Amino acid sequence: MISMYTKQEIILRSYREGKSQRSISRELKISRITVKRYIKEYELMLRKGSSDELAISTYLSTCPSYEKSNRRKLKLTQDVTAFIDRLLEDNKLKLQQGLRKQLLKKYDIYEQLSLHGFDVGYTTVCNYVRSQSTKSQNKEAYIRQSYQPGDVCEFDWGEVKLFINDELVRFQMAVFTSAYSNYRFAALYQRQDTLAFMESHVAFFDYTQGVYKQMVYDNMRVAVAKFIGPTEKEPTQALLQLRGHYRFTHRFCNAYRGNEKGHVERSVEYIRRKAFGIKTRFDTQEQAHQWLLASLNKINNTKQKTTSQTASELFTQEANILAPTPSKLACSEQIQLRVDKYATVCYRTNRYSVPDHLVGQFVDAKISSHQCQIYYNNELLATHQRTYKKHHWVVEIEHYLRTFKQKPGALTGSVALASNIYLQKLYNAYFINEPREFIDLLAYCQKHKITNEKLESSVGRLFKSGVSQITTQKLTALLGNKQSDFKPVNYNQITKMAHDQLSQITALMN
Repeated sequence: MISMYTKQEIILRSYREGKSQRSISRELKISRITVKRYIKEYELMLRKGSSDELAISTYLSTCPSYEKSNRRKLKLTQDVTAFIDRLLEDNKLKLQQGLRKQLLKKYDIYEQLSLHGFDVGYTTVCNYVRSQSTKSQNKEAYIRQSYQPGDVCEFDWGEVKLFINDELVRFQMAVFTSAYSNYRFAALYQRQDTLAFMESHVAFFDYTQGVYKQMVYDNMRVAVAKFIGPTEKEPTQALLQLRGHYRFTHRFCNAYRGNEKGHVERSVEYIRRKAFGIKTRFDTQEQAHQWLLASLNKINNTKQKTTSQTASELFTQEANILAPTPSKLACSEQIQLRVDKYATVCYRTNRYSVPDHLVGQFVDAKISSHQCQIYYNNELLATHQRTYKKHHWVVEIEHYLRTFKQKPGALTGSVALASNIYLQKLYNAYFINEPREFIDLLAYCQKHKITNEKLESSVGRLFKSGVSQITTQKLTALLGNKQSDFKPVNYNQITKMAHDQLSQITALMN
């Protein structure tokens, strides 16, 4: 097909310059038949209405087009279309039988045609299959919704992968989005479990200082206990507990209908990209969470294209309408566990240490998404950061001091010592041959609640004072003094004074 420019050149060179059709064909490098056809079309317009300059101008400004209605498909014959239709019918039958992953794709159909000797192009096959699927399926129409302030808030999960202390960790991000203002909130959790589900709601209502009338969920397992019939769903005990405490209603979406909570579906991808699209490395999970909150603040204070207002500005209209937030709901799993011979309790394949005198006893564990607290006779004995690794040991060396005093030789290769990097380095550097002294030092630090930071500072002060050997006696003496009372000792001056005193004594005896 020639361009509109070539069409104009044909007419101008023929009538303005008086060139022949053969010369025009040679100069423009097109067929003489094409040149003749466009000159005849122009002459026909001149004969029909020589004074109609608008029609002539329109003709010269219109791109050339070919008549396609009478053109037959040379490759896409009836035999080819019948073969493709048969394969498409097989696909429909497989779909009914649940064999969705075994459907033939367009390229598979093209390969089958080639194997059976049909000479047809891949693009032709794609166009025909696409036309058939368009005929058989009606496009779905969507109904735009209107929301009132404070009425609806949507919830969903999204996966985020971050490097925490150079280790790749997979997080589950709980996301809340107001349907009216598009005001967003998100929090990071290690698992998409019931505790994280409940704690995320507590954090959200504490963040907004208000409760929406209705919360919208998809068919997530932490919210739906079981399906009753084709449409009815029974909520989980966790969702019922949240409803009863915060007094909101809920609605479940239909299966595979993410558009029914389109605000939060878009928010998951948007927050993940804006918060962690560039920065993915953090020292701790808390640092990553603070970065997420700072990113949310920027997102909520950015003008939206649809309203020319920020989400925070629209949320101010909702804040006065939201129901007041009650006291925080306590979210934890309480379970009774038995202390094993290693002075640990086991929870979901991981072990957490307790004081060694409780071996064989039953203790009460209070588990949250981030923490594990252990009680005995209503007394808090240990608080551990919860781990989500498999078969991981979380132990504190202070829990084993009574046993270490009886078995000092077990200290060197113990998991308890290896779990504390600083104490392990201190032991290997100065106490490798004196385990009892090191155990006495740990007992002193436990009794006087001395942290590793204070112990490390005291070791540094001893070195600055000129001490060549670190002992438990020197450290405990220094740790027992106040920082302001300690003065570095000048051992050279002491040596000189002692030498002078000995000289005086020798002179008196002589």
